Amino acid sequence: MQMNDSQRIPASKEKVWAALNDPDVLKQCIPGCQSLEKTSPTEMTATVVFKVGPVKASFSGKVTLSDLDPPNGYRINGEGSGGVAGFANGGATVKLEAESPDVTILHYEVDAQIGGKLAQLGSRLIDSTAKKLAGEFFEKFAEVVAAEGASGGGIAGKVAGTASVALLALALSSNWCCLTGHHHETDALFVSAICSSRS
Repeated sequence: MQMNDSQRIPASKEKVWAALNDPDVLKQCIPGCQSLEKTSPTEMTATVVFKVGPVKASFSGKVTLSDLDPPNGYRINGEGSGGVAGFANGGATVKLEAESPDVTILHYEVDAQIGGKLAQLGSRLIDSTAKKLAGEFFEKFAEVVAAEGASGGGIAGKVAGTASVALLALALSSNWCCLTGHHHETDALFVSAICSSRS
């Protein structure tokens, strides 16, 4: 699966970067996110529940970040296992571009591969699910960032001095939805995503 796109966010690049670092903001925006916790400056754990058709699956994941270049972007690499259902791995290259002092363009390129039973069903459902989740995330994210700006909320202050988790949502959505979209069973799948980043 490959997905390339750009999203226009009505906020400064610094505010977008900071908001994407904020676990509270991300939890509000990631579809199906049940919990999101920063365990170290470069690590997070999360639990996300997705439902595709009759299938509802719970995912627990770990994200590790490196080579951060705030507030410009990075690359995310992830891999996950669904037990007997198979595996998924992939990555995303991310770049934040300041269109104006108050508008940021977020560019991303996502690629993911699957194996085992997951690979037997084709890519159409994966692609449509990933795009749907990404769209839901960015719509909500833009709303939250705009609301914080209007109220003078201190997003940046919440994450000062910590490493960025700027596209954690995409990493989770893109890789986890691959498993969800191809999963025939209703048992929980456990996903571990190891992320490295670059501008």
